[in-house]
Amino acid sequence: METINMLTLHKPAVYLPEYIISQQDTINLARTNFKDNPNLEKSIGLIINTGVMKRHIIQPIELATLHPGFGYRNALFEYESKRLVPGVVEQALNNAAVSASQIAAIIYVPCSGFLMPSLTAWLINHMGLPDNTMQLPIAQLGCAAAGAAINRAHDYVLAHPGSNVLIISCEFCSLSYQPTDGDVGSLLSDGLFGDAISAAVVTAEPGEGLSLERNGSYLIPETDEWIRYQVKDTGFHFRLDKRMPGTMKPLAPVMRQLACDHGWDIENLAYYIIHASGPRILDDLAKYLRVDLEQFSFSRDTLVNCGKIASSVVFEAYRSMHEKGIFARGGKAIIAGFGHGIIAEMSLSQWI
Repeated sequence: METINMLTLHKPAVYLPEYIISQQDTINLARTNFKDNPNLEKSIGLIINTGVMKRHIIQPIELATLHPGFGYRNALFEYESKRLVPGVVEQALNNAAVSASQIAAIIYVPCSGFLMPSLTAWLINHMGLPDNTMQLPIAQLGCAAAGAAINRAHDYVLAHPGSNVLIISCEFCSLSYQPTDGDVGSLLSDGLFGDAISAAVVTAEPGEGLSLERNGSYLIPETDEWIRYQVKDTGFHFRLDKRMPGTMKPLAPVMRQLACDHGWDIENLAYYIIHASGPRILDDLAKYLRVDLEQFSFSRDTLVNCGKIASSVVFEAYRSMHEKGIFARGGKAIIAGFGHGIIAEMSLSQWI
């Protein structure tokens, strides 16, 4: 077994927008906007089966369901991210007991808007981060991006001893609503995705948090068309293949092997911080890993109360676990994010 590196993933800060849409609101909206769509009833059944009871969105539903154009939506993404991200970052820095001037790198993982230069440059200019802060925006890993960000932060601190890394996830999925897309995958995504901002700090010193020890990545061959954006003049159109929910069967052995390579047993970890993209993902993963489904309760609660908040899912699950005080010293954990590709980004850690 490898020597433990005392790198700490501290408690995340999470912001959920003030506007809320319930499952019933979603169903009513679908019946109004897609009343003549032959896919409607099947899609509503799938939306109910997700278990998503409410979602937070960045603007009132009356505005979110309009389509003033991709340019306007992207401008709104920029405006709201610059308005809201700094406060989330400040809370994350406070959680880690570090200042902005002590950050060596920013890893920023949005998948629902585009800025050039990245928001990272704006944050350096406006939040007192050092001018030589390394910037790593990651925009094309979708829901797996938070797992990837944790892993890249881990790698960076190992390569630059003594460094602190800031991770930011800004996901306004509601800005990708397409009122003309009536296929089952699009209608399901309309009832599944929510908006959120999250941030967390990885420090080179031990602290109250998860000590990152080992990470791994995996891509299931020939699945790159299963979850994707089709980019049009109207923006991002979400495309979902019906085979996607079956991806836990090939991913579970990869997670098992990662744990085994570290001298751990995937079936006997204390904590599972899992990306919840739907109830079947969690059900299947519990089955193939041979763990009690209750181990995924915090991930499921995130799905129920926030919807699928893209790369912020694992941070919200971890934040909730942290605040409930469930962690015990030495407890082993796996963080796993799944996303477009189909890919998995996995991290093994222990509570310090």
